[in-house]
Amino acid sequence: MSDAEPKKPATDEELIDITDPEALEEPEADEMILALQAERDELKDKFMRALADAENSRKRSERDRREAEQYGGSKLARDLLPVFDNMKRAVQAVPDEARETSKAMIEGVELTMRELVNVFKKHGIEPISPEVGDKFDPQLHEAMFEAPLPGTSAGDIIQVEADGFMLHDRLLRPARVGVSSMPAS
Repeated sequence: MSDAEPKKPATDEELIDITDPEALEEPEADEMILALQAERDELKDKFMRALADAENSRKRSERDRREAEQYGGSKLARDLLPVFDNMKRAVQAVPDEARETSKAMIEGVELTMRELVNVFKKHGIEPISPEVGDKFDPQLHEAMFEAPLPGTSAGDIIQVEADGFMLHDRLLRPARVGVSSMPAS
């Protein structure tokens, strides 16, 4: 019989009566039982693998959904940071003499900045606001320049150019700072 021809079903004479103990003792019956057990084990293995794949897929999609929910707005948030920076610079640029005459405008800009920070916090964005004198942390700060400044030690922040921001547990933008390079005495 060639491989291309379909296998003919067994005739009644060829079938083994599994209720007959003598029929099961025949070598053909033992081989058939072993073959069926091997097939069962193979199918059980395939089923278990498919089940594990489905569970892994479910967990992966749940993790992806959570990450999209938490970090999906990071591009928009990153695009809004310069708006915050510009408003902060605008308030800082007003000379002391003009503060009294521009008081209402300055208060409006500061109120808008506070509202922007509140919206950031609502969405898990927290500002990183280092102070002059703090230690430089490469995980949170970006050194824009180094300069020797008397009265400081190496690694001290000597100027803050821009605040940084965290999005939940990820760094959205490092704080931009100037760092002292004063050699140890």
